[in-house]
Amino acid sequence: MNSSVIPSAAVPALILCVDDEPNILSALQRLLRRNGYKVLTAQSGAEGLSLLTQHAVDLVISDMRMPQMDGAQFLEQVRQHYPDTVRVLLTGYADVESTMAAINKGEIYRYIAKPWDDSDVLLLLKHAMERKLLLQEKQRLELLTFQQNEALKTLNASLEIKVQERTVSLQRALQALEGSNEQLRRNFLTSVAIFSNLMELRAGSIGGHSRRVADLARKLATQMGLLPEEVQDVVLAGLLHDIGKIGLPDALLDKPFPSLSHTEQQEVMRHPVIAQTALMPLDKLKGAALIIRSHHERFDGLGFPDGLAGFAIPLGARILQVANDYDGLQHGNILSARITQTKAFKFIIDAGGKRYDPTVVQAFKDLFSGTLATQEVVVKIHSAQLKKGMVLAKDIVTREGLLLLSQDHVLDDALIEQMIRFEHTEKYVLTFWVKSQE
Repeated sequence: MNSSVIPSAAVPALILCVDDEPNILSALQRLLRRNGYKVLTAQSGAEGLSLLTQHAVDLVISDMRMPQMDGAQFLEQVRQHYPDTVRVLLTGYADVESTMAAINKGEIYRYIAKPWDDSDVLLLLKHAMERKLLLQEKQRLELLTFQQNEALKTLNASLEIKVQERTVSLQRALQALEGSNEQLRRNFLTSVAIFSNLMELRAGSIGGHSRRVADLARKLATQMGLLPEEVQDVVLAGLLHDIGKIGLPDALLDKPFPSLSHTEQQEVMRHPVIAQTALMPLDKLKGAALIIRSHHERFDGLGFPDGLAGFAIPLGARILQVANDYDGLQHGNILSARITQTKAFKFIIDAGGKRYDPTVVQAFKDLFSGTLATQEVVVKIHSAQLKKGMVLAKDIVTREGLLLLSQDHVLDDALIEQMIRFEHTEKYVLTFWVKSQE
């Protein structure tokens, strides 16, 4: 089977003329060659079909009346085997019925009536070739479009797979990063707690003060709806609020503030600024450092070191002041003597609007009055009752005030075994406060 090519100005169209009359073939051959066409001739349908197997013919002109195989039969064969070849019938006026058969069976493009006019034949061939070019270009574009669409489908499928794989990879990386960040955060908080614990080795009778203050400050900040990062700054400030006292003589640390001389009071009053200066170089402690600087300011403006008043005092500092004074009142480092928890509570309430921010005092009152809607339930247990997965509700500290495990630590079998060994070695029993798992 031949394959028709697209004729162009550089490649003249190849036309096959089939007729059993030599003079007709000669006339057509002269006309067509004179006008730039390449011509093949055959004197029968069988000969024409043979030539079609050897040449890529663009157009066939076939006479209707031929022996053995007439034009309708010949053009039908051409349609079946070479559908892209244009088919034209050469017929007389008396062959109307045969012409219709050729039109139906051979699906001819046009027919040429004998005798023909050369100009009409040339115009017909010109239009036929233009139509063939358009059809072949249409087929080429359709094929190209199909191929491009298939390539695009393949590309899209490949991209979807790559996007899915990349998404999964990014999700895994993000999860790993979040896990690492959480571990770093916990390690950082534990390091701060340990450092706070080491500072309090000097504190004697008020050992554990910073941890108690940090815990109460956390509850107050949560009660007042602070953001998690703001709560963390308050907790860090609670743990480190007395770091500025690290250079003070032991004699000053053991005395209540009112019993100090004026010079000694001035020395102690410098500790918030010293603490801020020490902590500011650490990015993660800048927020806590600002809170520490102002945690001795008073709502009425009579505090130190800057004499700030009202809402000019950072909220975290207003919260820390209440937590710090509540614990300090009970341990004798604010008034001349210790007072009971009940009296310390009343002292804070009565000083609302003067010494303390009234909104913080109200949160403090609500917290201790049991009106906090979502209080955390904790359970007191001993080491024999510890189980893997339990979460500590409070720091675990030794009798000397050293931190063993920090609050919110999740227990595992190895840690439980370490706690049991510690009790056996030190010859005393630890108390564990864990979050209820109900």
